[in-house]
Amino acid sequence: MVNDENDRHRRIQPALLDWYDRTRRDLPWRRTRDPYAKWIAETMLQQTQVQTVLPYYRRFLKAFPSIGALDRARRDRVLALWSGLGYYHRAVNLKRAAAAIVNVHGGKIPRDFRALCALPGIGAYTAGALMSMAFGEPYPAVDGNARRVLARIFDAATEKSLREIAARLVAISRPGDFNQALMDLGATVCLPREPRCGECPLASRCAARKRGNIQNRLAPKPAVRKIDWPLALIEKDGKILLRRRPRGGILPGLWEIPGGERKKSESLRAALERHLDGAGDRVKLENVMGVIRHSITNRRIRARVYRCACESPVSAPEPGWRWFALSSLHRHPLSSLSLKAARLITKS
Repeated sequence: MVNDENDRHRRIQPALLDWYDRTRRDLPWRRTRDPYAKWIAETMLQQTQVQTVLPYYRRFLKAFPSIGALDRARRDRVLALWSGLGYYHRAVNLKRAAAAIVNVHGGKIPRDFRALCALPGIGAYTAGALMSMAFGEPYPAVDGNARRVLARIFDAATEKSLREIAARLVAISRPGDFNQALMDLGATVCLPREPRCGECPLASRCAARKRGNIQNRLAPKPAVRKIDWPLALIEKDGKILLRRRPRGGILPGLWEIPGGERKKSESLRAALERHLDGAGDRVKLENVMGVIRHSITNRRIRARVYRCACESPVSAPEPGWRWFALSSLHRHPLSSLSLKAARLITKS
């Protein structure tokens, strides 16, 4: 039985690598063996699609071409270049990990799996990706796409069994290419809802396809939460008023257009006035500029954006608030939702 399983692995490896050699996506982080560049790419790609990541990756490496440059950079500068990419804890952890690499590892990313996992923001997946793709070591790197492929090919249902399969399957001669081949197969062929089995190089070896239970290998989707989130674009003398999020909560330290979630029995205007945190008596709601739709994991946010006038002096009404010129917003860390809302002013 063990020999049969080993033989199956030996057949899967060349079939998948041959397919990858013919169809691989041309991505900038695949043109380099620089561990730093690959680390930045793998961090950005967590829960984010490739096409979204591409411009951020290029800008980030241009601004911070080395670990030392990232370590020396101001935190706000790092977050500003991350603005719009979401999941901002990733950028914070990159900054913290860069400091650890400089102080503990002499400015070089360690070539050791456990040492990598000890760095802020680096888990088993990212460590495996770096070990295989940057250092050529046979470590598995199982992202969501690879997990779906392995679950279907081997009809595996538990995380433990998937990890064991991935560890046995990774090719010793080309581990980085093999891991990326699994990811590409999941991203382009072995799709979540409508897999293109006719284009799959492993279709004849797919246990889930033979049993007719491809869809059963999918984890159930979490229930969608629909949220109303009114926002106040407060303008005065060509500037808009932003509020800084506290360091201890979600999106820590980012600037945002004030607003927030509406309670069940609350009107949109009442919710907005509540979220203005003491500035409400200085703000006059004028008209609705537009409606923005935004998704975060299972939350579907509908944000009605109100144009508002500030009747107070130009100084910010409370600590943690600040006036910004529209032309300067790209230099400051803003939440994705706030960036979308700010664009409404530009369009108008």
